[in-house]
Amino acid sequence: MAPKFDPNEIKEVCLRCVGGEVAATSSLAPKIGPLGLSPKKVGDDIMKTTSDWKGLKVTVKLIIQNRQARVEVIPSASSLIIRALKEPPRDRKKVKNIKHNGNLSLDQVIEIARVMRPRSGAVLFSGTVKEILGTAQSVGCTVEGQPPHDIIDGVNDGSVEMPDE
Repeated sequence: MAPKFDPNEIKEVCLRCVGGEVAATSSLAPKIGPLGLSPKKVGDDIMKTTSDWKGLKVTVKLIIQNRQARVEVIPSASSLIIRALKEPPRDRKKVKNIKHNGNLSLDQVIEIARVMRPRSGAVLFSGTVKEILGTAQSVGCTVEGQPPHDIIDGVNDGSVEMPDE
């Protein structure tokens, strides 16, 4: 016999979806159906919450209590970088293999590192900044008009100043 579900218990469900679009009810239903929630209603809530992240893939955490779902967006480093580039939203069904060849300032990179700090694997804040710079390199953008790896080398040799958090 299946264990009884307590409606007062807090459940968390994480899933990746495209911001600003209705999450596929076919992928939502097996996760939240047993908890007594309507996949269509939760999909609409996800669409409203992720409207700032239009066209970008973001992780969404559903916090379910008393058969009510609260939606939180957990952005990844790459989606924060692409958002900071201020590119127009793209239709992901029509536009493929987009090049993110914009330029970020070091201050923007440090702000992104502050957001990502709790989920970083680095001991020091400069390590978190280097993680973000590595992600910027993989996305394909430049930082302060130069390749991100040059700034990583500058952080390593001390020529680029880093704040202490």
